[in-house]
Amino acid sequence: MLSLIVRTALTKNSSVWLPGIRAMRAMSSGGPTAPFTTLSISHPATAVTHVELHRPEKRNAMNRAFWSEMVDCFSQIAADPDCRVVVVSGAGKMFTSGIDLMDMASDILQPEGDDIARTSWNMRRIITKYQETFSVIEKCPKPVVVAVHSACIGGGVDLITACDIRLCTQDAWFQVKEVDIGLAADVGTLQRLPKVIGSRSLVNELALTARKMYADEAKSSGLVSRVFDDKEAMMAAALELAGEIAGRSPVAVQGTKVNLIYSRDHSVAEGLDYMATWNMSMLQTQDVMKSAQASMEKKSPKEVTFSKL
Repeated sequence: MLSLIVRTALTKNSSVWLPGIRAMRAMSSGGPTAPFTTLSISHPATAVTHVELHRPEKRNAMNRAFWSEMVDCFSQIAADPDCRVVVVSGAGKMFTSGIDLMDMASDILQPEGDDIARTSWNMRRIITKYQETFSVIEKCPKPVVVAVHSACIGGGVDLITACDIRLCTQDAWFQVKEVDIGLAADVGTLQRLPKVIGSRSLVNELALTARKMYADEAKSSGLVSRVFDDKEAMMAAALELAGEIAGRSPVAVQGTKVNLIYSRDHSVAEGLDYMATWNMSMLQTQDVMKSAQASMEKKSPKEVTFSKL
């Protein structure tokens, strides 16, 4: 399939596909990146970080290590001035099968505590810790593009709804699986999915029945913005998109993400007030003049050298 895409790109003299194909090859990994055991980290293009869920033999099930490694990984990315955008994907046959019940059973089914109050307190601590695994993606000021192929189950939906841009393949499907295993989703789906999909009725249906949502419905409902024939095409497009974002002013890009999330959770008036406070300092950047000059000279923003942030 990869060779077919390359031949097609050569035939069409495309300037888009070939850089994406080369970068996609650079993203290939033989396994997790130390010190992580569930994630593979690579840098396929300038200012782009690729985070790949990497437990393909376990269908990228989310074990105990994964929940803490995601926090460590995105905390590092948030502070990394060399990274301006992140691409998240899954290794192997599917994006993720969700929580690894066998590995997580002791935390969920046997929380510590001498009585109900103490057991409940410890359970709340565990839940809030797991919630941070995906909240850290949303808190990261760098935009996160997630690319989903095949199955995205349970915790996978929690993960992708914390991302900024969602892409998927034609064979992708999504499932809010938690009611099927006797619990209400508690690490983000019930809070974020209603703000991603416009229809509250559809969200309720998905969460209450655990039915599968396939790619066409995911696109029409707004869960994803683009659907691709296969994973190769999707990853090439994800890298192209990441490159477009990375080529813009990091002050502008990161400020845009922060304010979009703030405005989502506040009134229009509150959002405008926050924006005014934000830009009273952020407008005092050389990036504005550099970008304006490039526009007047009919140059792409990607031709401008912006300082690291």
